[in-house]
Amino acid sequence: MEILAFGVQADEKPMIERAFAGHHDVRCLDVFLNEDTAPIAAGYEIISTSVNAILDHRVLQTLAAGGTQMIAQRSTGFNNIDLEVAERLGLTVARVSYYSPYSVAEFAWTLAMAVNRRIVRASNRTRDFDFRLDGLMGRDMHGRTAGVLGTGKIGEAFARIAHGFGMRLLGWDVAENPACLELGMEYVDKDRLLAEADLVSLHVPLLPATHHLLDAAGLKAMKDDAVLVNSSRGGLVDTEALVAELRAGRFAGVGLDVYEAEAGLFFLDKSLAGVEDDTLARLVTFPHVVVTSHQAYYTEDAVGQIIDTTVQNVLDYTAGRRGENVLVPRVAA
Repeated sequence: MEILAFGVQADEKPMIERAFAGHHDVRCLDVFLNEDTAPIAAGYEIISTSVNAILDHRVLQTLAAGGTQMIAQRSTGFNNIDLEVAERLGLTVARVSYYSPYSVAEFAWTLAMAVNRRIVRASNRTRDFDFRLDGLMGRDMHGRTAGVLGTGKIGEAFARIAHGFGMRLLGWDVAENPACLELGMEYVDKDRLLAEADLVSLHVPLLPATHHLLDAAGLKAMKDDAVLVNSSRGGLVDTEALVAELRAGRFAGVGLDVYEAEAGLFFLDKSLAGVEDDTLARLVTFPHVVVTSHQAYYTEDAVGQIIDTTVQNVLDYTAGRRGENVLVPRVAA
């Protein structure tokens, strides 16, 4: 059987081909799955998609009509998939429930330190042989307070790094993580965390309950000189409200690896076409803001685990097994 994989990056392609070798043939496409590209899947029983695929009811209906029966998404998040429609159409949908939490946690810290120590501005200056220090002053993280919104595996890894810096730890989650408690983390309500944290990092999934977790009120509750990092999902932050706060001169730095309207932008080259998104265009003009294109997970270790799990999900499907990563069909209560 030949598997069709959408949204495959150049670095991923040889890894995917090696992982599927001896099991199934795989055809890798660099285009992302959406309403325009869905007809390409006609005749493929199994397809694999990336996190920026659009799997709404129109795309799912096109896939089902073309003979697709299984979707293996190469990501943990699945808010881009209409699971109710997929189930109604009889599609099997699986995801990657786990991969290296260190990839995202380390990148979140990379963003935090990049904006705190003005690394991008400094690098741009030295390229022009401008070696002044004006405007490059940062702050020690030691002794300051890190607020971690979401203390699962990634949030815990982020907290361990913060603990290594010698920071006070505040956490917010629906359940306390014993490992974080051992680090000395104090669990508090969201308002207190935002009011006291010098660094706020987001590590929760995007669900209806967490959409715009940091809305206008939440952003206003943060310290004027706080650092904000989001390496989870763009929809957790109200970007319009964030731009308004930045225009008012607030926050010491903002590092974003995700953006709520990133579909159709991230992972693509828009350097010649330009970007019509006025909010994103305004966001990247602030000198203390760093925006990257959803690359926190993008390490050899994490991508290798994602691909290996995707292959196993496909093998489980072809063998008639229901693996732990299957989202649809749901198990009856």
